[in-house]
Amino acid sequence: VGTEDGVASYYADSLNGKATASGEKYDKDAMTAAHRKLAFGTRVRVTRKDNGKSVVVVVNDRGPHTDGLLIDLSGAAADELDMKTEGRVEVKLEILGK
Repeated sequence: VGTEDGVASYYADSLNGKATASGEKYDKDAMTAAHRKLAFGTRVRVTRKDNGKSVVVVVNDRGPHTDGLLIDLSGAAADELDMKTEGRVEVKLEILGK
């Protein structure tokens, strides 16, 4: 349905259990993400540009609330992309739909 390029970050584990903008509780072990515009429930493939690793997440929150960031990923998604050491990585998003 479309693609976007930008920088991904991830949620701190301390946010586990807190409410997201969709009303769901954040689960650090689920494959979820925050995006400023995509509808809740949208599935997105996130591919790390430097190592080619990818993961499919579901948008259930709004954010990131920091300029220059495109998407915030759950802890589990960040683990799959091997990005926790760097904290922020260049990614390509492929919007897969609902």
